[in-house]
Amino acid sequence: MALAIRKKSPRAPSMPLNEALDRALKVYEQERLHAAPVEIIASHMGYKSANNGSAMSAIASLRYYGLFERPKDGFLAVSKNVESYKYTPSETERSNLLIEFLKAPPLFAELIEQFPGGLPSEATLIYELIQRGFLPSTAESVLNCFKQSVQFAAYFERRAAHPSALLADDPDDTDDSGPPVAPVVQVEATSAPSTKSVSQVYLQDEEVERYPVRLPGGRKAWLLIPTLFYEADKARLKAQIDLLLTEDEQ
Repeated sequence: MALAIRKKSPRAPSMPLNEALDRALKVYEQERLHAAPVEIIASHMGYKSANNGSAMSAIASLRYYGLFERPKDGFLAVSKNVESYKYTPSETERSNLLIEFLKAPPLFAELIEQFPGGLPSEATLIYELIQRGFLPSTAESVLNCFKQSVQFAAYFERRAAHPSALLADDPDDTDDSGPPVAPVVQVEATSAPSTKSVSQVYLQDEEVERYPVRLPGGRKAWLLIPTLFYEADKARLKAQIDLLLTEDEQ
């Protein structure tokens, strides 16, 4: 008799972002950004062993959010962004980091992009997760984790408050009478952005918000968008990106 092969659900965090960030900060208090053996990291998180299922699931969740890095086999380190989140005096930067953590798991980023105007009913989301390969018994727990994380990062509230800063596709009614301010794109070769270099960049003495764009090879481009960002600025930014792509093709 052939044995039935149990289907595995896709990978996703099993812990909401607020709990994961709290665990990462506890590890940071002990190790700062230094790499440490996984067993020691697990003990800082409150587990007796790194080999039990709960510890492995928690560590995986923190890695999905980009809170942990693995510099080499058997070792983990708290990411630079966790340190930036802990110490930044800027509420804007703190909010941006939360959104970056939230979007780090591919599943969460895809769901947010699929429902840009706000999340639909739980029944619709559970159906979507099942269509994506999740077991019905797992879909509900994944959904609860996702919704708690979205709420903690206040993603949709912030999107409603700053639609142009988030480069929404839908046109808005922002007054375009003011002088346009060109945004800055900062490209870095490492996976951890330099908070100091970003925080020291200002556009005509205006406050800016930064948004990560993931590139191949572990690189990131950071869009530095001024708080006053008009439709004309958006069009100029898109035109400049198209020009860069054209030059790259040539």
